[in-house]
Amino acid sequence: MAPQIRKISGKFQNSKGSFIGTVELDPKTGLILSIQKDKVLQSSNEEELEFDPDKFTIFSGFGDIHVHAREDESGKHKYKEDFLSAGNAAINGGVIHIADMPNNPIPPTDDITYSKKRELADHSPVRITLYAGIGPHTKPLKAHVPYKAFMGPSIGELFFYSNEQLEETIRHYKGCNISFHCEDPEILEKSQNETYHEDRRPAIAETLATDFALYLIEKYELVGKLCHYSTEEGLKKIIDARKRGVKVKCEVTPTHLYFDRTMLTDENRHWFQMNPPLRGPEDKHALLQGVKEGWIDFLATDHAPHSIEEKLKGTSGISQLDTYSLFVTWLHKTAGISLEKISEICAENPGDFVAEFLPKEYGKGFGKIEEGYCGSFTVLDFQTPTTFKKEDIKSKSGWSPFEGVTFPGSITSVIHLGKKVR
Repeated sequence: MAPQIRKISGKFQNSKGSFIGTVELDPKTGLILSIQKDKVLQSSNEEELEFDPDKFTIFSGFGDIHVHAREDESGKHKYKEDFLSAGNAAINGGVIHIADMPNNPIPPTDDITYSKKRELADHSPVRITLYAGIGPHTKPLKAHVPYKAFMGPSIGELFFYSNEQLEETIRHYKGCNISFHCEDPEILEKSQNETYHEDRRPAIAETLATDFALYLIEKYELVGKLCHYSTEEGLKKIIDARKRGVKVKCEVTPTHLYFDRTMLTDENRHWFQMNPPLRGPEDKHALLQGVKEGWIDFLATDHAPHSIEEKLKGTSGISQLDTYSLFVTWLHKTAGISLEKISEICAENPGDFVAEFLPKEYGKGFGKIEEGYCGSFTVLDFQTPTTFKKEDIKSKSGWSPFEGVTFPGSITSVIHLGKKVR
């Protein structure tokens, strides 16, 4: 068993900037006891970690708030991923907490099914926040939880066939925290016979669904989040809504920031099939600009660990928990995203999102290097390149869209509640 770390020293990074100092941890709880700026360890032992401030950057531990871990009480999809393997893939990718989506064979749509899934999720080596599902005729849970609504068909059966059906259900969730998968079901129906997946789920499906999601968020006073954003036009709608005071935030995936439709070939197309699909280069550039300008709140993978055999048959979804922090090194070194912004979208905002749903043992929660927060850290080296290989994958899926990609940095260490887990 790894020793309990009492002190960590080096260059710490948050959304305001960086500082060199030492963080002291409570050996019993793993929470941050104190922060001493401009003071570093003079010597280190197994209970004290010292990271060279000229080479390494210490972030509060990253969080991925959009993951499909696949496990539920049915056990039908454990061959794809379970909570243990998802947690191991998260740690491998420098992530110390995740939020799991509800589109399971037995979706968590009431207090009983949610509670059963909660028990399973606690087997993970990292904290897992669970979304409850919203489907036709569901009602809010007694428990205080975040919710997910699939506006149109995706993977699973938890979706709506029309906007009218969706609103009839959403009106019961006034004031709740709801994340939306924005694809208009009627557009998907009309486009289903197109040759390519990207055309069967066109950009207008996302933008029209965005209009309706924003309407629902505003009318029913929801705490809204729009998932895996992929279109320039849709992002403009989100920006306009926020400017007029609508409480809405949005995510972007690594794949929508790194790849685009022009990179697809007949040989690789099945690996990159996902919902929503890859868009044009102009959309990718607009999303990167949206991150820089602060309109995109979360880097979230939409980790969807289907088997290699399923991908070859055309199943939608991409496995990418293992590469979260390696991709962050690309975001900074190649795409020019500041370390302050990375801290915000990878640590602080995800921590804020899950804070109200955490049990007491996590103190004030994740994402901040402050007293009372979790002593969990992601330590990155932006100077040493890493080529990601198939054998580096911890996810049960056994594949990654980033196989063979050389990232400009590497993961040095992952510390969770005062324990070195990588």
